[in-house]
Amino acid sequence: MSKRNKLAGWAMLPAFLMAPGLGMAQAPRPDPVTDQETEIGQATYTELQNNGEIIESSPLYARLNPIAAAISRAAQPRYPHPFKFILVHESQPNAFSVPGGNVYVTDSLLYFVKNTEELSGTLCHEVSHTIHRDAVTRMQENQRIVGREIVAAILLGPTLAQMIAIRMIGDLHSLAYSRDIESSADVTGSDICAAAGYNPWGLVWLFRQFQNDDPSQLPQLLSDHPANGSRIETLEQHFRDNPAVFAKFNPDPRSATPFSVPGGAPEQLLPPEENTGD
Repeated sequence: MSKRNKLAGWAMLPAFLMAPGLGMAQAPRPDPVTDQETEIGQATYTELQNNGEIIESSPLYARLNPIAAAISRAAQPRYPHPFKFILVHESQPNAFSVPGGNVYVTDSLLYFVKNTEELSGTLCHEVSHTIHRDAVTRMQENQRIVGREIVAAILLGPTLAQMIAIRMIGDLHSLAYSRDIESSADVTGSDICAAAGYNPWGLVWLFRQFQNDDPSQLPQLLSDHPANGSRIETLEQHFRDNPAVFAKFNPDPRSATPFSVPGGAPEQLLPPEENTGD
């Protein structure tokens, strides 16, 4: 199968070169820290900002935000902190969620997906990881392994939240949850997609297109999420078991709603935080 390549063509322009009228929508900001999850979420945001990855403004937000808003409305009753979808500048199509409600979407994902259902399915899957607190559970399971290095690092300066955030970013960029955890997020994600009004077959269509491909050649979005065949079967069974929810959605990918973004969309990155220390 030939791979879709929509990643080329966007440009990053400094603010003074951005003409008015381009619709440079702004990135949402994290909510104030109120508990451990929002503290880790804020630390992760700061780390991504200091890495020069967060897109502060871009017309790409105009395409992402309506889908994100509908998903947030459907998912919010399941989680105590508001969901916020933030674009990051990375070459690999991907999305990842962190504690506190932030869902990070790479700009290359918007160029990669070919229909709204693929995008909404991916985002609903990531929202479900947050609802299930999968990243928090993984962090807690890893604490025994990393405890000594975290303690040592804290003595040298960074806070515990910062250390967890640094490690979490590394994990989330190359994260392979277990098959059961992934399938659980698929199922919850399909429920959220249906509630948001998006066809939950989108994630199935995405899996099917790459089911027989060499795993080493898959985009990061799929290569880090194994056992696509099993996950397809789980989703299809869930759809059959709940006809009142899913029977109205068309399983034929030819019914999909095309999704595209303008080539060369300008992006302004959020500058790193100023170091106020001595």
